[in-house]
Amino acid sequence: MAAARNSALALVLVLLAGLCALQAWALLRAPEAWSPVAITVRLAAGDSITLGQRELAAPQTDRNHLALRRDANGGWWVRNLSTTRQLVLLRDGSEQRLGATPLQGLQGFQIDGAVFDMHSADARRVSFTRNGHTWLYDGATLYRDGRAQANCPESRLASKALSAWNRAVPLALTIARPLAFGGNLYCDNRLGLEQVTAGAATISRVNSRLQLSAANPDGDRAAVLAGQTDLRRQEAALSGVNAIMVGHTRLQLTASGDQLTMQPSRHVKLYSEPELKLPAQVSWQWQQRTLWSGGNAHAIWIALAVSAAMLAASVIARGAAAARVQGASAGGVAGAQTAAARTTEGATTGGMTKSQVIAARAAQVASARGMAGRQLGGSWAGGVAMVAGVVAAVGMLLAGLVALIAQRSGYAPSAACSLLLGACALLLWLALPGRLTLATGAGVVLLAIGLLAQLELGLGAPESSWLRYYQKSAAMLAIGAGLGGLLRTWAQHQAARGMQLQQRSIEWILALFAAVALAALAAQVLWGDETGVFDLQPVELAKLALTALTAHCLALRFNWHNGPQRLVDHGARWLQLIAPALLFLALLGLALVQVDDFSPLILLLVWSTGMGLAYAIAASNRVLAAVLLSGALLAVGVVAYLRIVGTDDLIRWGFYADRFLVWLNPAEHPHTGQQLLQGARAIGDGGWTGADHWLGLRSLGQSAGNVAQIPAVQDDFAASFFLNRHGLLGGLLLWAVQAAFLIGIVLTAMHAYRKGAGARNFRHAWLGRFRYFTLCGGGAFVLGHFLLSWGTNLAIFPIMGQPMSFLSAGGSHLLFFLCPLLTFCAISSEGV
Repeated sequence: MAAARNSALALVLVLLAGLCALQAWALLRAPEAWSPVAITVRLAAGDSITLGQRELAAPQTDRNHLALRRDANGGWWVRNLSTTRQLVLLRDGSEQRLGATPLQGLQGFQIDGAVFDMHSADARRVSFTRNGHTWLYDGATLYRDGRAQANCPESRLASKALSAWNRAVPLALTIARPLAFGGNLYCDNRLGLEQVTAGAATISRVNSRLQLSAANPDGDRAAVLAGQTDLRRQEAALSGVNAIMVGHTRLQLTASGDQLTMQPSRHVKLYSEPELKLPAQVSWQWQQRTLWSGGNAHAIWIALAVSAAMLAASVIARGAAAARVQGASAGGVAGAQTAAARTTEGATTGGMTKSQVIAARAAQVASARGMAGRQLGGSWAGGVAMVAGVVAAVGMLLAGLVALIAQRSGYAPSAACSLLLGACALLLWLALPGRLTLATGAGVVLLAIGLLAQLELGLGAPESSWLRYYQKSAAMLAIGAGLGGLLRTWAQHQAARGMQLQQRSIEWILALFAAVALAALAAQVLWGDETGVFDLQPVELAKLALTALTAHCLALRFNWHNGPQRLVDHGARWLQLIAPALLFLALLGLALVQVDDFSPLILLLVWSTGMGLAYAIAASNRVLAAVLLSGALLAVGVVAYLRIVGTDDLIRWGFYADRFLVWLNPAEHPHTGQQLLQGARAIGDGGWTGADHWLGLRSLGQSAGNVAQIPAVQDDFAASFFLNRHGLLGGLLLWAVQAAFLIGIVLTAMHAYRKGAGARNFRHAWLGRFRYFTLCGGGAFVLGHFLLSWGTNLAIFPIMGQPMSFLSAGGSHLLFFLCPLLTFCAISSEGV
């Protein structure tokens, strides 16, 4: 058994070392890349110049994006020329969007030929009149002559619910919704205007004040006038402006006489050589991309050094403790055998003398004392190992936090530093106390594969910002490994001392966990969008909370017959057991329905099926298992039927039907099916052995080509990039590791269930069942992510919007779901 465990650990270490070596090799082979560190524009008084994507090295801008000019007094002015992308001016923490203006102080405004007279306007409300009607808008709801307008005919259920909420609650609790001008309908937050395109202008709540903005372009016919200023041709002085945002590129500004210097950061285009033909008034100062140094990484190196030293000390101390305990056991057994042999020999030869009896007893006492002494030494060494492990986990946690904060502040650590950070985090997972399971080993390998794919994409993309996905994942992994290490060490310490949390304390912890997840979801609804809030995805935390709550309720359900026997009491107990999970499921479903994609609902369906099968197995309910399996097979049959036959009748079902039509025949929908077509083309170019015909080994660190242009290639379509780079053979190896991870979770769950089923103590039985259902739920979510992501990339399912676990650059998915799941799996594998 020990040999098998050592062999498994050796295999995982070899795979981990190989994948980390491939990352280092990719860094070594990465070609030189150059970008402008400063862009200088020189203009004489009265001159002007047009700048765009080429002159600003900003990939996500128009060809002619902005106009710069100097007036007769030498002042600098800027105007936005783009009809689809905004230009934002930053002044001492405040933002000014060209094409928008605050409503306070305006006497009126005009949209095409429609003139609106202002009654009043402040930061919270605006009132205006036109054609005898009085309009009031508070940032959330539009009122016509004192009454809120009816919902639009095509409004979805979520939109209607949001509208009802905004009308019922106080203004401070409303959810901001813009007022749109144009179109032919007066409904909801729309104000119809004849001969004006819908959405030609908007009023919305921006930075706690109401602003009028020119929105959908419609040429001169939809000019938006605020006073005498046409917002589509608005010009602003650069005096006092610290920086501007052009597309997604930030340009720091410094003006000096006839010279304006712009320092680009974030999303800067990379060039293979420092040469580019530019207008005579524009000059660049070049800088070379650095992969091995950069950023203020001294704190990260110190934290990693401390963590590595303490990790080595912990491993050595645990080895010494194990050796002493083993020696004590062997010595005690040998002493007992010697004493027994002497006693038997004396009895066989006709009895023992008094001195022989005394000597035998002394030998037994000495053997026992020696065993106790060795155990005491082992306990001391174990304490040292535990303290060193805690310090190592804290050091890893601090290193990850420093790396993440540095990246968010604009001074990201180098790619080499992120490589070492990720490698140390993965090594910490393996070096922590506890036996190595299939789930842990496969999970570590999948994490390493994901880091390699993200590094390849970061090095191969023609932008400076793509490496941030790799750097963020490495920092998140270090944070998750540090927190997981502390939790695993605490759990081991509690188990060694026989200390256990009370049932009531556990339920309060679960309730607090659910409250935090609900608060995070509410924050996303109030201040975020479907991409998250504050650069986080609260849905990932909600998945974990939902699984834990449901597992707790199902674990209590198996102790049903030990409770009250009256029917009335049974009904109350049913509510106690299932109400938290059902409530949380309803709230989570409501939050997910607001996303313009039905993949979250399919994900919940996969999770529900997995939890149902887990319950059916535990309860030996064959009927339920057969029903669930039949439903899954029926769903597969329906998907296959639609894929083969197809139908045009789906078009009448609206938005979701469009997704099916794009999936069934993307060639007939080239715009909406662009993502699917590009992904399929990338997979086809990869073939069986990758685009380089060497499973991606020859293209490590090189350009990614057109694959980097696939929308969301770092997230939803990460599998397309992986198959293009490493081929279908590489994909088969990845599928094998993913299957091993899922099998490992199932094996750990069954181990926990058997422990709970054989326990005589109620708490141990509940804990075993809780671990069983939690692991099954977590594994079901991971399986859902695998199925939906592979189905999207391979055009098996008409689903979009779900990252692939471990492979995609999903920081929230990694930190809030995968790392806790791996930690819980490791704790559960140690027994009950």
